[in-house]
Amino acid sequence: MIIKSALVGLAALGITACATVDTAQYASEKPTLDFAQYFNGTVDGWGMFQDRSGTVVKRFIVRIDCTWNGNEGTLDEHFAYTDGTTQSRVWKVVKDGDRYIGTAADVVGAARGTASGNALHWNYALALPVDGRTWNVDMDDWMFLIDDRTMLNRTTMSKFGIRVGEVTLSFRKR
Repeated sequence: MIIKSALVGLAALGITACATVDTAQYASEKPTLDFAQYFNGTVDGWGMFQDRSGTVVKRFIVRIDCTWNGNEGTLDEHFAYTDGTTQSRVWKVVKDGDRYIGTAADVVGAARGTASGNALHWNYALALPVDGRTWNVDMDDWMFLIDDRTMLNRTTMSKFGIRVGEVTLSFRKR
């Protein structure tokens, strides 16, 4: 009986762990996020990565130079970490109504996102270098427009369904 109860509990935990918030619940939130409009021009960001215990492992600033040609955008990210290292990532994003598809060199396949109200939700796998190896880490990425110039971003990172860390960012459009 104890084993059966434990299995039922684990199954319930597995089901709730897979549940996700629907962007539609933010449909009436203002200001309305137009991803292509917000990420057009230069956007500055400040962020940190926390491991699964909540310890801040890395802090960084990022400058994103953004351009759009119709429904196709380029987001050229330049990261500077507090440990002195730098990194670049170039996103190619296609807008299709309230849906977005993004690719970058270290994104496995494509990022897929949906916007509604003041929110955008992305899901993708990121090829992340860890101790000389590369891990494909699942990214559950939420962005919320606070006002015309300010956006908050929270991304949960997981591997095999287990949370391994979180990225928190604030963006400010110039």
